[in-house]
Amino acid sequence: MSSHPDGPNSGGGGLIAQTDTWTITITLACAALIYYTAHAAYTAHLSPLSAFPGPRLRAWSKLPALKTMMQGTDNLDLPALHAHYGPIVRISPTELSMAAGAASWQAAYGFRKPQQPKPFKDPKFYAPPMNKVHSVLGADDAGHSRQRKILSNAFSDKALKEQTPLLKRWAGLMAEKLGECARSGKEVDMLKMYNCCTFDIMGDLTFGEGLNLLENSEYSPWIQTIFAGIKSNTLFRAIRLYSAVTNWLVNEIVFKSAKAQKVQWEHWNHSKDRVDKRLQHTPDRPDLWSRILEKSEGPGGLSLDEHYSNASLFMIAGTETTATALSGTTFHLLRNPASLAKLVKELREAFPAGFEDLDLDALARQKYLMAVLQEGLRMYPPVPSSLPRTVPEGGMVIEGKFVPGGTAIGVHQLATYRMEEHFRFAHEWHPERWLGEAEFRDDHLDALEPFSTGPRNCLGKNLAWHEMRLLLATVVLHLDMKLCPESMDWNDQRVFVLWEKKPLMCTLSPVKA
Repeated sequence: MSSHPDGPNSGGGGLIAQTDTWTITITLACAALIYYTAHAAYTAHLSPLSAFPGPRLRAWSKLPALKTMMQGTDNLDLPALHAHYGPIVRISPTELSMAAGAASWQAAYGFRKPQQPKPFKDPKFYAPPMNKVHSVLGADDAGHSRQRKILSNAFSDKALKEQTPLLKRWAGLMAEKLGECARSGKEVDMLKMYNCCTFDIMGDLTFGEGLNLLENSEYSPWIQTIFAGIKSNTLFRAIRLYSAVTNWLVNEIVFKSAKAQKVQWEHWNHSKDRVDKRLQHTPDRPDLWSRILEKSEGPGGLSLDEHYSNASLFMIAGTETTATALSGTTFHLLRNPASLAKLVKELREAFPAGFEDLDLDALARQKYLMAVLQEGLRMYPPVPSSLPRTVPEGGMVIEGKFVPGGTAIGVHQLATYRMEEHFRFAHEWHPERWLGEAEFRDDHLDALEPFSTGPRNCLGKNLAWHEMRLLLATVVLHLDMKLCPESMDWNDQRVFVLWEKKPLMCTLSPVKA
């Protein structure tokens, strides 16, 4: 048997094979790096999106945008980018942030003629519910149109005014609980009180019974899970968007883990069980589901799974956002005593008998109350970031520039509302801008769209306005408020799609008759 170094027992063939494997691996790695670099360079400098301004690093990499998302600095980074680069900014290789006011709202979300390209909802942002059946929020165009036609009956102004006794009952209970705190000298978290009230109202409207949050003035475990889920879902979304690998890991490993599935199904079933209970009986008084069921009979009605999905949606979209708007408005009123005094004067003169005098139509006619709430929505929009849309195949033109299909676009609300091009003294509280005062005659008031616009604007807009007017008026008529020192910088918050809010601590004193 040969013992030559190159003989069959020398191991030389194995060494050569190993060397070839390393050569192939290194070659493939270099080829992948060259391809990635070339593709990134083309995307950054030669693609149609290169016509839009923005930081060079964001044109090369999605990492800065993901960093903003994970750190919760969307409310700082995006307004700063728009202030520097203008109304449309490229914030990642394939994403545009828009803040050009009415023009941007129309481009991203507005109505379209049949032949016009129509951006669609980003499926990576609007995940399906646990039963995999979309609510009106995430359904495709045909499904959305069918569901909205049924649901809109329950959210019409006429239907909501029929709920005046229900709304006033919960507003009255909130006033009672706040009055108890005022008389005891106890500091109150107004954010929590607004949340408890809006969740109780929506529970009563949706399930025929409140959640009894106001009774104890505390969040239930279900509500705590909802709040925690908003932040965690944003963080996981950032991880998923990094690459196909991280997307798979989150979807298949994290979300499908036994622990995650248990939490998700517990949350889902909490709403589902209440829908089942509501559908099994006819309440003594009509609620949202009474109106919805009227329109669900026959072909094209809501399926049982669509009932579940929409009820779950109502308990998030119709509660937290309204409480957020009220909290932000209350904060800014308390930081601007002259403005608060004007509101107090208007409401207490308009409703001298107090709470019993309150009427939804009369509240809608209070001009300064409306101006205060509009300015509150501008200064502290409940959804401060953008709700993404995807440009359809074939692309579209925005502001005279071609935007290729697959590009993510969206109006960044806070950035829009902080631009001096739209609002004079954009960083300051001025309800007078909504009353037509000469000082603000050049303001672009149509830049404010807190409920979005177009065919998919907020279905519960009427309900939100009635609740905001009623609950803020109830507080002002019953109580004098003052911010506690620890809440003077309450609006210094982070954003994970929605605001990561802190307790809004106030001292209260009853209004003397």
